[in-house]
Amino acid sequence: IGNTVLHILVLQPNKMFACHMYSLILSYDRNKEGPGSLELIPNNEGLTPFKLAGVEGNTVMFQHLMQKRKHNLWSFGPLTTVLYDLTEIDSWAEDQSFLELIVSTKKREARQILDLTPVKELVSLKWNMYGRPYFCFLALFYILYMVCFTMCCVYRPLKPRTGNKTSSRDNTIYVQKMLQESYMTYEDELRLVGELITVIGAAVILILEIPDILRVGAAKYFGQTILGGPFHIIVITYACMILVTMVMRLTSTTGEVVPMSFALVLGWCNVMYFARGFQMLGPFTIMIQKMIFGDLMRFCWLMAVVILGFASAFYIIFQTENPENLGQFYNYPMSLFTTFELFLTIIDGPANYDVDLPFMYSVVYFAFAIIATLLMLNLLIAMMGDTHWRVAHERDELWRAQVVATTVMLERKLPRCLWPRSGICGREYGLGDRWYLRVEERTDPNKHRMMRYTEAFKAQDRDNYDKGLEKLEINRDILYKKELSALSLSRSTSRTSSHRGWEILRRNT
Repeated sequence: IGNTVLHILVLQPNKMFACHMYSLILSYDRNKEGPGSLELIPNNEGLTPFKLAGVEGNTVMFQHLMQKRKHNLWSFGPLTTVLYDLTEIDSWAEDQSFLELIVSTKKREARQILDLTPVKELVSLKWNMYGRPYFCFLALFYILYMVCFTMCCVYRPLKPRTGNKTSSRDNTIYVQKMLQESYMTYEDELRLVGELITVIGAAVILILEIPDILRVGAAKYFGQTILGGPFHIIVITYACMILVTMVMRLTSTTGEVVPMSFALVLGWCNVMYFARGFQMLGPFTIMIQKMIFGDLMRFCWLMAVVILGFASAFYIIFQTENPENLGQFYNYPMSLFTTFELFLTIIDGPANYDVDLPFMYSVVYFAFAIIATLLMLNLLIAMMGDTHWRVAHERDELWRAQVVATTVMLERKLPRCLWPRSGICGREYGLGDRWYLRVEERTDPNKHRMMRYTEAFKAQDRDNYDKGLEKLEINRDILYKKELSALSLSRSTSRTSSHRGWEILRRNT
């Protein structure tokens, strides 16, 4: 019951009252330390009160709980060395990481906890010591891997075509070699080494990605842009295309160019994932993801309807015409593709002025230009501009969340020998087996000086007021006019001392 009340207090809107009640309930807890403590009992979602405060973005409760967990080592003037307990914060030994919970939640308030002590210092320590070097090395390794795969595709085994053309529009001069003919020369053996590296890399990608999908869940794993959800879809699809290409090569099946071309596009687009390691480029990947999966996905439904209708009209108009004079609409698939190019203004309206064009072509093309070019494209630009404005206000916050997500990912993937635990063991200070983060906090001396001056002003005003009361008590039988003069004298004295104090404060400032 006590643990349930603690979880309810974390969700209370009156945060100061919730903090006081939280401390009151814990004061009656018999097992304040150890696994039986009320603070360490999770709810049905596996969240302790501390993790629930982070997920809900309750910064007041989070700071209240951190103040209870810190230990002051020493103080010298404005400097204070503090040990912060990293229990439930550090993702090194946690199955359900506190940092991963913060960056995966949809509440913006939760990301503000990343700016609080000691989370900010812990993330900075992990990223600067291990995360950034490993991430840059991984980016370089992936680019080299993609260069190897690209070279294997460019120099894939082809041979001249021997059959006759079946159509006047047939333009094929090379065809794919059979498996027995693909690996005969020294150049083929070099390409075989690159292909083996490519296939092994695709298998490693699937081995690393599938356990995370099973652990987190497909909806959460692919749906969070900060966690790199769209890029996970891209890299898994890329690995599957590589395996499909390998099967088609081993079985000598024609048409390997389809999965190979998809793999090239997806593999090189995944390079944008590594932009999150740089503050200048990281927020732009978030903008691209939000534009593609937000604005563009909604816009594509409208675009598909317009293209389908006008492409059908163009095909019907040129169905009776000679395709050699105007081949952009010679069949229905080509009509769809041509209309798509017209929609994006990639090409101008196709026309052959040596022959008579149908009158309805001019009418339909005029309507298409008004609706597609003038109306819908400007609508898309306005939608993307609004998304860019919204994301630009969260630029630094989103980049910090990306850094945290990347740090947690690397910490889970890399062996323990390459990523030691951050912090200090409590046994060095007689605090048990828990791990702590040492933080040096600096207090502003001017702030304390101003507080002392303020207290001095209050004391002076209080003394003057007390003196005025004493005079009133002594001269109780004096006339009312003399009492008023005494009060005015007391106020003038207070005003003079306060004025003198504020002049001292201005000079110090």
